[in-house]
Amino acid sequence: MNRACVVTSCPGVKVVVEEDRDAVLPCSLSTKESSTAKVFDWRKDESRKEVFFYDSGIHYNNGRIGQDEQFRGRVSHYEDQLMNGNVSIKIHNTKVADSGIYSCILPKLEPIQTFYVELVVERLLRDRSGEIPGASKPSITVLDATKDWSLLQCEVHRASPEPKVQLQDGSGNILPAEERRGRYYVTLNITVTKTDRYLCVLTQEEISHQSRAETFVFISGAGNTTDRNVGVGIGVVVVAVVVVVVVAVVVVLLKLRQIKEEEAEWTDGTRSRAELYRS
Repeated sequence: MNRACVVTSCPGVKVVVEEDRDAVLPCSLSTKESSTAKVFDWRKDESRKEVFFYDSGIHYNNGRIGQDEQFRGRVSHYEDQLMNGNVSIKIHNTKVADSGIYSCILPKLEPIQTFYVELVVERLLRDRSGEIPGASKPSITVLDATKDWSLLQCEVHRASPEPKVQLQDGSGNILPAEERRGRYYVTLNITVTKTDRYLCVLTQEEISHQSRAETFVFISGAGNTTDRNVGVGIGVVVVAVVVVVVVAVVVVLLKLRQIKEEEAEWTDGTRSRAELYRS
């Protein structure tokens, strides 16, 4: 949104962004007068956390102290817009904890003006292991294997709240697996017979956490339908070529035999006529 309002005259402004995006909180002087030499103070919620304070060119990004740790290094203002009365700020790389009511206070105006902006940061489903207690990471291992199959195991430990765990193939298809579940763990077992990439996917919706582990399985035996089909195709071609060659050789041999027989008959006939003439 690109407007701000005085709390006593309108219901306020809501800014909605996705987690890890930047959020602009708007605040402008109604008179559009220059605010370069004035003071503006941004605070959050009833706790009055110091978000950004500007006083005649001095602020948290150029030496002023007192900014709340939550916002340190993540808030900027629009220096080139101050002459137009724009005292908006931008919160970079927003977190869900940044959600709340922000007040833009202009203490040097007569009367003092306060503007309010509500910021809503929407949580995304992503890997939060290491950030949130109970956000677990899955593992996937090959327990046993032959040339025709592999036994895979997907494991999740110390997961709270209770997770949803799935085994998927490389195309994202969910595979039916044998499941064992306890209070804080889940184990899935499955036997696969196809060369592919396999994933163990953990999801904890309540804390917007999703993590995955993967492994590649190569099946070299009869269970590998792709390799089998290729082999059959090559075999058929080879047999066909051999048959053609054999037939050609047989035809040639038969033709040579026929020619020899005809020559022999011709020779015998010639001799008989010669003997007849001599007698």
